Amino acid sequence: MEGQLEHQTYKKEIRALQIQLSRLQRCLIGNGQRTVVIFEGRDAAGKDGAIKRITQHLSPRETRVVALPPPTDRDQNSWYFQRFTAHLPAKQEFVFFNRSWYNRAGVERVMGYCTDHEYFDFLTAVYGFEKMLTADGIQIVKYYLDISEQEQAKRIEERRTDPLKQWKNSPVDAMAQSLWHEYSVARDRMLQETDSGFAPWAIIDADNKKAAQVNIIRDLLRRVGCSGFEPDAPKPNPDLVRPFSELGSTRVLYP
Repeated sequence: MEGQLEHQTYKKEIRALQIQLSRLQRCLIGNGQRTVVIFEGRDAAGKDGAIKRITQHLSPRETRVVALPPPTDRDQNSWYFQRFTAHLPAKQEFVFFNRSWYNRAGVERVMGYCTDHEYFDFLTAVYGFEKMLTADGIQIVKYYLDISEQEQAKRIEERRTDPLKQWKNSPVDAMAQSLWHEYSVARDRMLQETDSGFAPWAIIDADNKKAAQVNIIRDLLRRVGCSGFEPDAPKPNPDLVRPFSELGSTRVLYP
């Protein structure tokens, strides 16, 4: 009974927040704004579910979710950011990256899919790349979803055994637990080097999927600026959504 009540409360709150998101999108469309929302994080941290809840009732004509496959040979012989720029928003569009150019500072770095030179070149170049986008009028919102090692192990096992989730299994997921420390080091370096005033990171404690989804939407309603829109929703829980700039430590959530 308690679980049912919690689920009903969650459904009611998500619905109210999705109505607010629809209002926000109408404002963005009316103002001709361009918005990019980046979701990065641990494997199995809940990026897919969070994006699904955000986009579920948004306009399909002005909303796009970008989840790119591994780079092709042509991609690997092009400017690194080139395959991402094709998916940037035009006026009125809301674009969500389910992993993004930050793959280079996370998965590619840890799994050895890029060279040291390519990695350090990315850390040097991304500031200017995002500065150029924001100067041209694109707002960039960046979320990093973090979970504990124990919760990740539980979710990866669920993916392995649940026939409806097995499409999520990948060689990268299989290495996530054994490379936990390496991913922690890469995460901290990425956040430290790429947080900026014009494209700041927000860190999400995502051990509780439903709480994470609710609080990401609460935060997004405030973070995406649109003249004429004022969110009518509770503020995000500061224990679950925290600006990286306010953490004051190299330790983010979990070692």
